[in-house]
Amino acid sequence: MDRPKVKKVVLAYSGGLDTSIIVPWLKQNYGNPEVICYCCNIGQDDELDGLEAKAIASGASKCYVEDLREVFVRDYLFPMLQSGASYERLYLLGTSVARPLIAKRQAEIALLEGADALCHGCTGKGNDQVRFELTYMVVAPQLKVIAPWREWNIRSREDALDYAAEHNVPVSATIKSIYSRDRNIWHMSHEGGILEDPWNEPEEVMHTLTVSPENAPDKAEYVEIGFVKGIPTSVNGVELGPVKLLSTLNDLGAKHGIGRIDLVENRLVGMKSHGVYETPGGTLIRVAHQAVEQLALDRDTLHYKDVVAARYAEVVYYGQWFTPLREALQAFFTSTQENVTGVARIKLYKGNAILVGRKADRTLYNPDIASFTMSESYNQKDAEGFIKIFGLPMKVQALVDGK
Repeated sequence: MDRPKVKKVVLAYSGGLDTSIIVPWLKQNYGNPEVICYCCNIGQDDELDGLEAKAIASGASKCYVEDLREVFVRDYLFPMLQSGASYERLYLLGTSVARPLIAKRQAEIALLEGADALCHGCTGKGNDQVRFELTYMVVAPQLKVIAPWREWNIRSREDALDYAAEHNVPVSATIKSIYSRDRNIWHMSHEGGILEDPWNEPEEVMHTLTVSPENAPDKAEYVEIGFVKGIPTSVNGVELGPVKLLSTLNDLGAKHGIGRIDLVENRLVGMKSHGVYETPGGTLIRVAHQAVEQLALDRDTLHYKDVVAARYAEVVYYGQWFTPLREALQAFFTSTQENVTGVARIKLYKGNAILVGRKADRTLYNPDIASFTMSESYNQKDAEGFIKIFGLPMKVQALVDGK
């Protein structure tokens, strides 16, 4: 395969096996370019330890490591949370929503460095290649994109480990590490290994964030989550910044085994895949947010919001974050959240996040009207005329059908 020479390439770098071997591979196959690694901290925790030294040891000239947790939570996660979106009913889009942020900043660094190419370690079978490259098109469309998994002859983890050994690349992975994982402050995902058979129950040792519900505390715990215009701002009455708030709820949810899902999903590239996700804090926030919306949103807005949220989830899952459609949908959701200010109380027990109370500053719930006790606020006799008008089309159809 004839490949053009590049002078400088910026690689989206995680320090894992795949991106580590990409550094020497780029040098070997693209005319010995300068390779700059880019990694942003969005909550990977100890996965970032020694990352810069590892990149240099692999052959990179430098490695950027930026802390973007605040940006990620404030500008990506919380706006997405306002929508109530979940992909295919369950997936809270933890990987999907992170990729545009990473790719955007990577492309900006490439422009700053005067690079002529961008590189990612996404496979040719997955969704992430689309998410990265759509963002590249928006931020730096003039740069060449290199996707090694679509070019090289490495086909397995064993092949990658052999290549790393041959080129003296320091990697911590072993053949025993059977799962492909992605972690950030919102979630942890697991794919591969025994999960490739959807009939298999995920093994307990696979989970890394949450305890099993069986081993969670025997005593229930309560938490109150406060919102201002659909954005979570407090835990148990204490105002917290975005990162601290989410970290606090992650610890709490994980302790009680909350936030595990098992999903066979439809990838954008056309195949089904089986994944297990852990989203402890996000699950608590989602339950609480929906509870406050129950009080603050009128029926038609709430119902239509659910319809639009399904499309928004697709847009995010497909990597179309930086599109006019996503921005337009976001404007709609922002508008719906104007009155979503209040508090929800959740009971945490053995893997369950049980809603036990909610209140809102501008609640539409009127106990005087809703009560089964007779009151002056609602005349039950009015229902007779309403039912006749509401059911008129059905009555006419029945008469036409000869019933």
